[in-house]
Amino acid sequence: MAATSTGIHHRSYTSELRLRATKAEYFRLGLMTALLLVLPFVLDNFWLSQINLIMIAVIGAVGLNILVGYTGQISLGQGGFMAVGAYSSAILSDRIGLPTPLAIIFAVLLTAAVGVFFGLPGLRLKGLYLAIATLASQMIIEFIIRRWSWLTEGAGYINVDRFEFLGFQVGNREVFEQQWYWILTILAVLTVITARNIFRTGLGRSFMAVRDQDIAAEAIGVNLTRAKLTAFAVSSGFVGLAGSLTAHYSEVVSWEKFTLDVSILYLAMIIVGGLGSIAGAVYGAIFMTLLPEVIRRVANALESSMPFLADQLPAVQNAAFGVIIIAFLIFEPRGLDRIWQRMKDYFKYWPFRY
Repeated sequence: MAATSTGIHHRSYTSELRLRATKAEYFRLGLMTALLLVLPFVLDNFWLSQINLIMIAVIGAVGLNILVGYTGQISLGQGGFMAVGAYSSAILSDRIGLPTPLAIIFAVLLTAAVGVFFGLPGLRLKGLYLAIATLASQMIIEFIIRRWSWLTEGAGYINVDRFEFLGFQVGNREVFEQQWYWILTILAVLTVITARNIFRTGLGRSFMAVRDQDIAAEAIGVNLTRAKLTAFAVSSGFVGLAGSLTAHYSEVVSWEKFTLDVSILYLAMIIVGGLGSIAGAVYGAIFMTLLPEVIRRVANALESSMPFLADQLPAVQNAAFGVIIIAFLIFEPRGLDRIWQRMKDYFKYWPFRY
């Protein structure tokens, strides 16, 4: 096995189908595994809570990237689909009494079905028109969860019992973040592995064919109806999982957590991370989740010399949010994943330029 990806010659189908083909890739995988195993023992509860939010964001961003980045179907309904997963999981587990994992599974399936329903316009619409149709789904779902009093029994929110399964229950504040870290990390890793393998199958390749040129894809035998609706189902299923985990992790469900701002935030994650890249979705989720906290800490550090930063912190965060998206669209449309690829290529071929 070569140390770099230069000059690899596959001699079997097994070798060709490996997700990683070089020693450097295996080294980075081992390093990342070690980092994930060490984090809960070296970080305090605050930073563990940030990592937990990142893990949830990774699941949602991967799901959205399947639809937008790999299939070319623009969606602005991420927040609404997360709400479907969150509310259905909370109601099934706390009101009906289903075991929490089973409630989450049913919530994922329900969200996938709702995604297919709102994906029907995608069979006829493209581009901006499809974006407006999915924006309508966000508005419809948000309207329902705000006005349908049965969902919250008139309280306006749902209190969710602490996560419990087969006698195990997430503990109190001292171990709460650590225990959730392991749950969310395992699910995030499984999500990434599943998504990576989807695009090694005929189904995943049909998604990419639809993205590149749907007319040509149909000409070579791709069923556009099945491919587009399946993409909406798979994407919405992952998003519903992220919404369900949000509900059980925060232990309260309210409509304020699933507004249009959330849809735009997740769209920003995959733009900044890199459209059409599972790794890019991970990078974007990490970057956009930590960005507000970094800005807050910088504003606090400069409070004495630049007090307006702390006074206008929400406005500063929104401005930075917009500037970063514009900067990536102009200077690096392929996002952080492409920047990381360039860094690897630089060290791979150094000292040669090419």
